[in-house]
This record gives sequence, structure tokens and C-alpha cells, in this order.
Amino acid sequence: MAKEHNTKEDIVAYYDATQFDYKVVWYGKHIPSLHFGFYDKEKADNHFAALSNTNAYLAEQARIGDGDKVLDAGCGLGGSTIWLAQHFDADITGINITQGQVDQANKTIKDMEFKGKARFIQADYTQTPFEDQTFDVIWACESVCHAKHKIDFYKEAYRIMKPGGRIVLAEYLRLKRPLGTEDEVLLKNKWLNQWAIDDIDTEQEHYSNMEKAGFQNIRIDNVNDKVGASLRVLHEKTTRSYPIEWLLKTLGFRSKVAHGNLVGSINQYKAFKKGIWFYSVITGEK
Repeated sequence: MAKEHNTKEDIVAYYDATQFDYKVVWYGKHIPSLHFGFYDKEKADNHFAALSNTNAYLAEQARIGDGDKVLDAGCGLGGSTIWLAQHFDADITGINITQGQVDQANKTIKDMEFKGKARFIQADYTQTPFEDQTFDVIWACESVCHAKHKIDFYKEAYRIMKPGGRIVLAEYLRLKRPLGTEDEVLLKNKWLNQWAIDDIDTEQEHYSNMEKAGFQNIRIDNVNDKVGASLRVLHEKTTRSYPIEWLLKTLGFRSKVAHGNLVGSINQYKAFKKGIWFYSVITGEK
């Protein structure tokens, strides 16, 4: 039997192998945000302001307020959890299957002061340890892409959400299924699989899975206009660094996974410009 790819172990290995890259290329000494930024001429006209603005936009769409209990599902290094706890008197829990990132996130917040509360634990967002109807908001920023079966996330999110609760996602969506052969190779082999992502769903597949899980008032917005500049920033940085990175890989100083991360970053933008995927914000209610 062939080895299954993009398993939970592969996802953990990917983030363990690329943590240095994210720090150097993406967030530096700022809050460790692994997601893309939402540019806005008035509020966020530079890289780090745009990273923060993504959180502000998603928080507005989810109507997060003081007193809310929020789950950051697939929290990465905790950037969104930290931002939310700084801006709201809310109780924020970040979960992640990668123990190394959980440890780093807890280390980051150790001496920080918040308006609300923040904590991080290792957990799978398709099988959480929480009781039914625990959270007011389920938040997932560029994380559900890693779920092999997206409906598993939606069912679990619905279970642990309070009646009247809200869900908000920032996600990559494929234009259709299937694409042409060349476009499927570009999307999956040259981008997604390099990032330990098995596949991404279409708009209709997300909508159908949310309906099956029980969500109502579902809305899926194409926000390419907000995120396009951030995608271009990553493409420019990775394209410039590719010759040096390739040499380092050839000399044995870069792992296959780390090299794949850079290759995937370059091809993500190529696929974006071809229009075979788009960036979305998804909301719904229980």
C-alpha cells in the first residue's frame, strides 16, 4: 500500500521545518502571524499593518465582542489569539496539533499583558477535548485547508459552538473541481502538497459541508482585492531568495520540506494569477 501523504505527521513536520522561514520572511519581531495580510489604503498600507488588519476584518465579520469565548482553530504560533486578547476582554483559546508551535506560543505570551485572556493547548480541531456548546465564536484563519475532510472540522465546530454562535474562516478555495490537468498539477503538486495541504475545496463544497453540519446564514466572500498585495509580497520575497536557497539545498543546508515551502510559495501566486483559486472569508451561524 502506498504511503499516505499530507497526514497530521506531515503537517507537524512541515511547520517544524519552516518555522525559521516564517520568522525571517514574514513576521520578524512582530506578533507571530503566519497568515496573509489584508491591505487597505486608509488603515493598512504596509506589510505588518496588513497582517493586523486581517484579524480586525475577521473579528468584525464574526462580531466578536467583550465577554465572548473564542476558539482559534489551528492557531499557528498564536498571532490571531494574541491580537484578539489584546483588543477584546474575551477568553481566547488557541489549539494546534503541532506541539512545538503550542510551546512557542505559550512562551510568547508568558510576560504579556492582555485586555482579555489567552491560552494555547495541543488539540485537533476535528476532535477537540471541549464540551458541547462551549464557544461563542469559532475562528479559523488559513487552517482548515489542512483538513483532509473539511466537513469533519465543520461538524466539530458546530458541536462545540453555543446556540447563536458564529464561525469565521479565512480560506483558500479552488475555482472548480476538476480543473484542467495542467492546472490541477500547478494547484496540488506544485503548491498545496508543498505546504502539506492535501487539497482545497470549492465554494459549493464548503457551503454544502456547512449546511450538512447545521450552519445557517452562510456567506462566502471573495476577498482577492484585499489579499492580492500580500500574496504578491510573498511571491517577490521567495522569488528573490530562490537562487541562494537552491544553492543551500544543493549543499545540504536546506531540507526537502523547507525547500518545498519556498517552491510552493512561488507557485501559489502563479496559480492565483491564473485564477484557479481565490481567497475567501466564510461566515455562518448556529
